[in-house]
Amino acid sequence: MGEDARFEDAAERPLHLKAEAAEDVPVISALVQDAVFAITDMSWQPKARRLALLVNRFRWEDRSAAEARGRPYERVRALLVIGGVTGVASQGIDRTDKSTVLSLLSIAWHPGADGAGRVELTLAGDGAIAAEVECLDLTLKDVTRPYVAPSHKAPVHPE
Repeated sequence: MGEDARFEDAAERPLHLKAEAAEDVPVISALVQDAVFAITDMSWQPKARRLALLVNRFRWEDRSAAEARGRPYERVRALLVIGGVTGVASQGIDRTDKSTVLSLLSIAWHPGADGAGRVELTLAGDGAIAAEVECLDLTLKDVTRPYVAPSHKAPVHPE
C-alpha cells in the first residue's frame, strides 16, 4: 500500500492555484495573508476584464519546514489575478500616492445572482478593494524563486 502525498512534498515547487468555487477561496486567502504590494503593482485592465496584483507573499506553506530546519522564513513574488471583472472600487486607499505599500489580510467571495458576485480584498489599515465579477475566477501563481523574508520573522496578528 502506497503512502499518501503530504503537503510538504510540494513545498519547493511554485504555487499555481485557481479558485472557481466558493470553497477554494479560503485556501488562496490563507496563502496570501500578509502579502505586501506597492500600489503601482496593482493593475485594473478593463478591456481584458482583469484585476492583477504583483504581491510579495509570505510562504505560509513553508513556515513549519523553515522552523524545523532552523532556516530563515521566505517570501516569493506572486501574481494574484481576478478574471471576469466588470468593475473595481476601493476604500481607504489614496490611489494618487504612488509610494503607498499595501498589506493584504484576506480575500472573501460574496456570491450574487447567476454565478456573478464580488471578490473583496481586505487590507491592513481599514482599506479594501472590491471587484465585481461575472463569475469566480481567481488565480495565484508564484513567479519568482523564494527569497529570505527581509524581516526574518513570520507575520504575527495579536489577539
